[in-house]
Amino acid sequence: MSQENSRTEVVSPARTFRGSVRLPGDKSISHRYAMLAGLAEGKSTFANFSTGADPHSSLACMQQLGASVTKEPSAITITGAAGNFQQPTGALDCGNSGSTMRMLAGLVAPHVGTFTFVGDASLSARPMERIRGPLEKMRARISLTQGHAPMTVHGGSLQAIHFDTPIASAQVKTAVLFAGLQAQGETSLTESVRTRDHSEHALRAFGAELERSSDGIRIRGGQSLHAIDAVIPGDLSSAAFFLCATLLFPDAQIVFDDLGMNPSRSTLLDVLVSMGLKVQVLNLEEKHGELIGTVQANGAACIQGATIAGTLSAQLIDELPVLAAIAPYTNSGVTIRDAKELRVKESDRIALVVRNLRAMGAEVTEHEDGMSIPGNQALHGGLIDSGDDHRIAMAFAIAALRATGETAIQGAEAAAISFPEFFPLLRTMSQS
Repeated sequence: MSQENSRTEVVSPARTFRGSVRLPGDKSISHRYAMLAGLAEGKSTFANFSTGADPHSSLACMQQLGASVTKEPSAITITGAAGNFQQPTGALDCGNSGSTMRMLAGLVAPHVGTFTFVGDASLSARPMERIRGPLEKMRARISLTQGHAPMTVHGGSLQAIHFDTPIASAQVKTAVLFAGLQAQGETSLTESVRTRDHSEHALRAFGAELERSSDGIRIRGGQSLHAIDAVIPGDLSSAAFFLCATLLFPDAQIVFDDLGMNPSRSTLLDVLVSMGLKVQVLNLEEKHGELIGTVQANGAACIQGATIAGTLSAQLIDELPVLAAIAPYTNSGVTIRDAKELRVKESDRIALVVRNLRAMGAEVTEHEDGMSIPGNQALHGGLIDSGDDHRIAMAFAIAALRATGETAIQGAEAAAISFPEFFPLLRTMSQS
């Protein structure tokens, strides 16, 4: 983000946190629906599409590839390219979105043409070798710049492979599945840690067949996709910030309508319940394979600590910054290990969380793969550096609610990457 557009948001302490909210559509699902609708035959319509900048980068790329996209206040309509992407006239600009760059590379790789992907400074520093490996095994040719974007995919006919994912990454898995959908033969992959399964549900929703077993996923090549209409559930990763805010106050209460409750994402709720949050799921239904529910959460009189390590760290990778930000308020602290992937996100999230906690007066020990944060600490307001990272900006806005004095968050506009409504909603629900 350019310095001249930088915005500082001041967050004041709150007495409690209360409200009812329907969140913008799930970012992960919005990405996948945008891409598959862009490839499919026919016209797809999506209500409650994510308002975040990242999924709109995916929409813009689909337009460059020959899909038609119409944005209305109530819905997004995408008329697909019916299985045949056109050669884009310029580079595919993914903005800040690693999901767009990594997953879309797999989707375009089976198409004859040259597809160049670019992004902002943050995205251009993130690792892309992880998708080059499997896609080149399938006979695509990928050119990187010292392992990073700009990235060029030289597409053409692909061959199915078996792939053992070396890291827990839903984006890498999706790139392989999207390529396998259009390859010759049956592509299979295994995961040592099971990642979020939105891609599997989305592929089935658009008419593809795939098999999920205990040891992996199989998808047959040569399948075509057909348009769907869908309402995208509220984003659980966005809800994470408000759930953590609710945990901080004994009399706090929040109700989420139509919240995504995918079991591969709801590990967060299990952890927050173990920390003292009271959660009720008031109703639950399934749409296009995704579970959607109304969720009520109430605060805790005593906030328990937690140890997050191993597969749990991989499952909670996006939520770890906000869990770390509220860790000083727990009774026994929070330890996070096996989360080295945080260092190659939109920022080095381990370093930034540690620096900002210390700016608020917290004691914290930094590890190469995480951090240890003692409990029973009092925080004071401070100057927070978001590092142009949306999750850092929002995480420390939550920590600020229980601090003494005001907290100034520099680079607060980064929240728009995933949750443009965050600060207005935070002000509405924070009660002084």
